[in-house]
Amino acid sequence: MGRRTKARECAFQILYQWQITGEPMSVVLDGFWKVRSGTPAAKAMAERLSLGAQARAVELDGQIAEAATHWRIERIAPVDRTILRLGAYELAEERQTPAAVVIDEAVELAKRFGEADSPAFVNGVLDAIRKRVRGEPETTA
Repeated sequence: MGRRTKARECAFQILYQWQITGEPMSVVLDGFWKVRSGTPAAKAMAERLSLGAQARAVELDGQIAEAATHWRIERIAPVDRTILRLGAYELAEERQTPAAVVIDEAVELAKRFGEADSPAFVNGVLDAIRKRVRGEPETTA
């Protein structure tokens, strides 16, 4: 697993733990790094992504709800919601990363942690968000 992939996985786990426990992010981060390891660069990326997505969760949820037609945000499975927040944040704020890479990595997280239909759902929602935040046409990745 590459450093950036590992960092995204850690960011997903941090963000998911924050969402499920409701604990302050500082508490989540302290506990997380006590049981996980990573290079300084991977830890920095994981924290940047998870803290950024957490800080903008309400805004990101609005984008997700708009892109996930026929789904209320609270009805989206917590794992999928976390992956979508992370992907939406990265699409908006990490513009040096190609959108296709962001979406592919999110789909891989959905395959690993989500339900059977999670990868297709995550792909479709993030593709719609990509069009809005990056001005790129939708694709079927």
